[in-house]
Amino acid sequence: MKLKQLATIALTTLAVSAPVAADLVFPSLSYRTGPYAAGGTPYADGWADYFTMLNARDGGIGGVMTSVPECETGYNTAKGVECYESLKGDGALVFNPLSTGITYQLIPKATADDIPLLTQGYGRTSGANGAIFSHVFNFPANYWAGASRIVNRIKHEAGGDIAGKNIALVYHNSGYGKEPIPTLKALAEKHGFDLTLIPVDHPGQEQKSQWLQIRRERPDNIILYGWGVMNQVALQEAANIRYPMDQMFGIWWSGTENDKLDGMASHGYKAATFHNVGSEYPVYKDIQKHVVDAGLAAGDGSNVGSVLYNRGMYAAMTAATAAATAQDMHGEKNITAGMMRDGLENINMSDAVMAAAGLPKFGPEFTGSCANHGGTGQVGIQQWDGNKQAWKLIGGFESPDNKVIGELIKADSDAYAAENNITPRDC
Repeated sequence: MKLKQLATIALTTLAVSAPVAADLVFPSLSYRTGPYAAGGTPYADGWADYFTMLNARDGGIGGVMTSVPECETGYNTAKGVECYESLKGDGALVFNPLSTGITYQLIPKATADDIPLLTQGYGRTSGANGAIFSHVFNFPANYWAGASRIVNRIKHEAGGDIAGKNIALVYHNSGYGKEPIPTLKALAEKHGFDLTLIPVDHPGQEQKSQWLQIRRERPDNIILYGWGVMNQVALQEAANIRYPMDQMFGIWWSGTENDKLDGMASHGYKAATFHNVGSEYPVYKDIQKHVVDAGLAAGDGSNVGSVLYNRGMYAAMTAATAAATAQDMHGEKNITAGMMRDGLENINMSDAVMAAAGLPKFGPEFTGSCANHGGTGQVGIQQWDGNKQAWKLIGGFESPDNKVIGELIKADSDAYAAENNITPRDC
């Protein structure tokens, strides 16, 4: 399956730009301002630049050009909903909210509007149950898979037994940060470790009391579900109390270049990831040629190849692959959002597809189906190399405890269906 594209993507961080009617429209709910701008900006750049590259190199997707109207949310849920309402009537094929809070609010709206949500690595974890969440897609991995994979890694490093150990979850006190708690509680019961919950209020600049508790209790391991400045403060506080960095694990939103400490202080820190790292992939030559050198980059080009740029680009590649799948399924180049939903549900993100997109082995293989909107949940582990000042993948993409996660997803999605009078689809 060949993917393609060029050109003028109208971007605005203050308002909404109107796409050309004939385009395939992939809106960007970005946050280039506010306390989380350092994370939102490279992601938005990666999302936009990939579609610009497809336009320039391939003439779009299936011969149809793409556009990326952008609306600034400031990582604010109310603004995110406003952006959705502003953009949905312009031919939007899929929304990538880039916020768990916004995602929760958009699930019923987007479902009623027949517009899919692509929430890779965030959002409502039980959205993986396609029988109930028909318009939510969170493959290849979710927050619960990330938490389970981290616990598996801790168990591996402890020689296979973590009974009696104390694992602390330092989390952003929001819907995002609270997502892994049910999984960690279930895993604590299964493996016999003690779980300590330590919330940090938005935006996370003040953490003195939390780290006094950590210094006092000295947990065997720390799992960090932070974002933005919270990550930087947490890592600095960990260094201040000389907490061993190789015993500290972040989720993928706590594993970026923005989160590292200067020098060697963060050496050994690990984080889960659902995609590979670095810029040694063929697609970057095309982005350099058709986007950066052509003066069409969404940003100044400095974020290309960073973790969050890669993540935004990976999401765009996934959306483009689903769009091409939908075109093939329906025999229609100018697909609708409903057709796009079908493309996501029938996506086959194989090694061959990733290689054809210029991103060989960039993430785990996964497929969609009526019942499974979450993929395999395979997650890798990356580690910060203080010598090279770079992330490196140290643990391949492996499955989490899908039995525990599957039971939790069923319970949560069944409760959602009951609360909202949803009859599950027969998959």
